[in-house]
Amino acid sequence: MRKGILAFLMATICLQIGAIAQDAGAGKAAVEQVLRTQQDAWNRHDLDGFMAGYWNSADLTFFSGAKQTAGWQATLDRYKTTYASPGHEMGKLEFSGLRIEMLGADAAFVRGGWGLTLSDGKTPHGLFTLVFRKFPEGWKIVHDHTSAAE
Repeated sequence: MRKGILAFLMATICLQIGAIAQDAGAGKAAVEQVLRTQQDAWNRHDLDGFMAGYWNSADLTFFSGAKQTAGWQATLDRYKTTYASPGHEMGKLEFSGLRIEMLGADAAFVRGGWGLTLSDGKTPHGLFTLVFRKFPEGWKIVHDHTSAAE
């Protein structure tokens, strides 16, 4: 009897661990897909499509350098001013070295690199850390801390 109960408990634990690992894998894949979709939108010069990966909330935070931007609209405006205004260009974006760590079923931490290739041959680049949350409409960036190499 004891062996039967022990076997049942072990099987239940193994199934639960397997389900958790499968959920984590699905979460990582979904988060990576958000970033690939953003990269594709950027390279089409579609800032609205790029911003679809961010939480559309006044509580979104974006840190870059010594500046903090609060809110989705302010973040979009920052991108437009920095990359889509006269005298600026968006270039071709590539994310690299993505490391996605699931913090739970509805949260993830992402580290990686970004690089732009501009028409004049310049290649600005840097690192980022992102916090994602899973909402009913999908995974969204709720915090972005991006730095540029000097």
